[in-house]
Amino acid sequence: MTTAAEAGPWLPTAPCTPQGCVAAAAHRVGPARQLLRAVSALTVLLTGVALAPVVRRLPAGPRERAIRLYGRALLAGFGVRVRVHRMAPVDRAPAAGGAGTLLVSNHVSWLDILLVIAVRPGRMLAKSEVGGWPLLGPLVARAGTVFLDRERLRALPGAVAEVRTALTRGERVVAFPEGSTWCGRAGGRFRPAFFQAAVDSGAQVQPMAVRYRLADGTPTTAPAFVGDDGLVGSLRRVLAARGLVAEAVFAPPLTAGPHAGRRELARAAQAAVQLAAALPPVAGPQGRAAAPDPSHPGFCAVPAVARPRGGRARAGGPPLPRPAAADGAARLLAATERRPVS
Repeated sequence: MTTAAEAGPWLPTAPCTPQGCVAAAAHRVGPARQLLRAVSALTVLLTGVALAPVVRRLPAGPRERAIRLYGRALLAGFGVRVRVHRMAPVDRAPAAGGAGTLLVSNHVSWLDILLVIAVRPGRMLAKSEVGGWPLLGPLVARAGTVFLDRERLRALPGAVAEVRTALTRGERVVAFPEGSTWCGRAGGRFRPAFFQAAVDSGAQVQPMAVRYRLADGTPTTAPAFVGDDGLVGSLRRVLAARGLVAEAVFAPPLTAGPHAGRRELARAAQAAVQLAAALPPVAGPQGRAAAPDPSHPGFCAVPAVARPRGGRARAGGPPLPRPAAADGAARLLAATERRPVS
């Protein structure tokens, strides 16, 4: 979260404010349930801090499963359920010696971090202030988070190089390229800097949309953490919300190449996230996302990064007009229907 007062000449900001964008959930639980949730979440959080050294020594597969289970337990402590929708098979842990994955998402809340831990954990890219948060800061630091001091422009190349090294080693790195939190009803431009790490390492980019709904499918801004919002106030809204659901919607992975620049890749990833965010909700804990509604105000075409004959990648153009966008999205989804969901 970056406020206008904190923004330097290159720091991205969002126009969202708690007063203009954020509303508490219409249905709330009582004070006793809120206290129980707070105690449960704190207990799970402390348990994770204590067990972190043990989990780090596990083999890669069991370690990722343990981290996912922990993320889901932590969200459950806050009273938040998780739903995962897939437009296509998503990234898997790469084979030995292969390039990793840069997972990119829109940014709404501190809850986004927990959702990523629950569905696709990896090394986080976070602002340096997160390292100073009580309890959560030390936990994410032990998980190998790459911290970026956003007030020092000279620190950016070093952070990009660290991400490139991690991707080259085959790791998954998680980034929120908007650079600031938005309320979820709108989003910001994806900043291209860290996409350079994917281009240089040959890593794939996995777009993921984050959205929050209530049990009946109604979108909600209650979890948003924007503007001058305080962490305590945001926590209270989350703890009080009844039936809060955190949804992760995965778009098809994008492949970078020597002729797909970071800006083209960032635009393609942003369009893919917008498309995923515009999909209607799917009932049940997990499932394949339904076809997008072209009349939805958030609908957007995906300018895919294609790999034509000859093996060289090229970036697609700008979003198409609405009718052509609908046809392109339908072809994309039809192609993925022939493959099983991973």
